[in-house]
Amino acid sequence: MGTPLGDFVRGKRDSVQPESLGLPERGRRRSPGLRRLDLAARAGISVEYLTRIEQGRDRNPSGAVVNALADALSLDASERNHLRYLAKITGGACSGHTRPTPPPRTVRPSVLETLRLLEPGIAMVTNRLGDVLAHTPAYEWVTSGTGLLDADAPNLTRYVFTDTRARTFFADWDDIADERVFDLWHASAIENSEWLSAELAPVAGPDFTRRMNRHVVPQRGVLRLNHPSGCELRLNRERLDLSSDAQELAVFLPADEATARAVDRLRHRHHGGLRAIS
Repeated sequence: MGTPLGDFVRGKRDSVQPESLGLPERGRRRSPGLRRLDLAARAGISVEYLTRIEQGRDRNPSGAVVNALADALSLDASERNHLRYLAKITGGACSGHTRPTPPPRTVRPSVLETLRLLEPGIAMVTNRLGDVLAHTPAYEWVTSGTGLLDADAPNLTRYVFTDTRARTFFADWDDIADERVFDLWHASAIENSEWLSAELAPVAGPDFTRRMNRHVVPQRGVLRLNHPSGCELRLNRERLDLSSDAQELAVFLPADEATARAVDRLRHRHHGGLRAIS
């Protein structure tokens, strides 16, 4: 049985072209990417040890080995952070845990007040699982008619993978799906695993499982939305990590004048105050 760490290392190895690292082309081969022999040599470890890591038979590589693999794969800063995180949770999976409590859904009063100060801007608070915990009225205007907030306890991840409307609403659905999966890995590892197995994975289908095993580190570019009113919205995103609460405050800013005008039209069509969901 594999591990998140092994899956990531193997996936990155398969995606690296030898010539990009200055290695000679060794002729046609059955699998794409970098050979285990070449990666092991670059990282200064044995092929047998690399095989154990990739197959999940070694779950506790040292920090030096993790850093050597990051160097050998030429990972960027975000990918390096993700690799270190996966090494941490892969090792922790062997130590045993008590059954976790559900992630808190309460938003601190000071965070709610921050949302009020952001009005009439577009902003929301989520946890890493994608639960939409609070939002400004403008966020509801932007998502109106899409079904995203229809549930009693809206969850962005569930919406992306299980509601067919999401594939129309998010112009770059594939990128958003990768973002949602990536953020799930950075929830508490046990909380993440339990929530997935009990609720999301059975209904999200094989596409979700495939993305979980790919470990794509998202770029988080401009968010493009196809609003049901017929306008396209292009939004820049700023994210504030509320690490002590395991939550995140996201603010969405119009990326162009057309979007600013469209958001202004939506504002005049809707009314209401801040709604916190618990």
